[in-house]
Amino acid sequence: MPSQKPESVKNKHEELTPAEQSAYAAAGVDIQAGNRSVELMKDAVNATHGPEVLASIGSFGGLYSASKIKEMSDPVLVASTDGVGTKVILAAQAGRYRGIGLDIVNHCVNDILVQGAHPLFFMDYFASSRLNPEQIAEIIGGMAVSCQDAGCALLGGETAEMPGVYIEGHFDVVGTIVGVVDRSQVLPREGIQPGDLLLGISSTGPHTNGYSLIRRVFADIPLKTIYPELGVPLVDALLSPHRSYLPIFANLLSVPSSPISALIHITGGGFFDNIPRILPEGCGASLHRDAWPVPPLFEIIQRLGNVEDDEMYKVYNMGLGMLAVVPPDKIAILQAEIPEKTWIIGEVIAGEGVQLL
Repeated sequence: MPSQKPESVKNKHEELTPAEQSAYAAAGVDIQAGNRSVELMKDAVNATHGPEVLASIGSFGGLYSASKIKEMSDPVLVASTDGVGTKVILAAQAGRYRGIGLDIVNHCVNDILVQGAHPLFFMDYFASSRLNPEQIAEIIGGMAVSCQDAGCALLGGETAEMPGVYIEGHFDVVGTIVGVVDRSQVLPREGIQPGDLLLGISSTGPHTNGYSLIRRVFADIPLKTIYPELGVPLVDALLSPHRSYLPIFANLLSVPSSPISALIHITGGGFFDNIPRILPEGCGASLHRDAWPVPPLFEIIQRLGNVEDDEMYKVYNMGLGMLAVVPPDKIAILQAEIPEKTWIIGEVIAGEGVQLL
């Protein structure tokens, strides 16, 4: 969102002569569209602000009181930045933008969750060839919903109109999140060893990964197509928002007796690249591909794209968006605490890398 207050932008704009206003508009930048974007998103953004937010929308920088952090014994800030990728192209084709806002916040929430952190605030970056205030407001509205669900303030951001940098009609969405965790609760924990189990929790689709391949696979297929095995229009399956796993794990991670040794967010790089990120030296993992049901969307992608098995598991989450590493004597405890079906999909082994069995 614009870094200036709406009033300041308006006053600055009014100081321009008609010729200057016309010249800037002719160059492809519409200042008034930026003002309207701020007005449309203002209520949604303010709804995410609690008493810890000390500056309203439009300030040059977001102000967030860290007083509650002082109550922690040894607070550690955790930050992450990510984007939605080429899923935005499908969203633009379908004219559906709210889900992109959900995607970026939930993705970032999950990225710091795997280190045990609870989100504090989120900041967004939206850029396009030409600002569409209603489009921006819909995306920011989605962000605000996810931020409220996560107890996270949408603290600020930037909205940039850059003709010549972005293709007409295209846009990009990026987010940065900052959270906090007590040092004693940081994940992964020490002591992960061969024999520990991998527990899978379902995804809501491809989340935000592999959409360049998805767009190629479905390039000539109308988005309204309904595959019998999907039961919904293709566009609904492809634009299903990235799920947040914070509601499942927030309380489980905040107790000293947590059964969880590590969490793994299955994003870009799939199983092959993400699982090794949390394993100690000398440890790998084996996965049993028949241990969980792969949703039909991934089977369709693989069939139409003629994609090898290993590549599918390197690109996509294959129906499991989050994994937990758990000692075998605690697996039943964790499964009982998770209010949905989970699957024991493999185990930690001696060695390196990930084996698909």
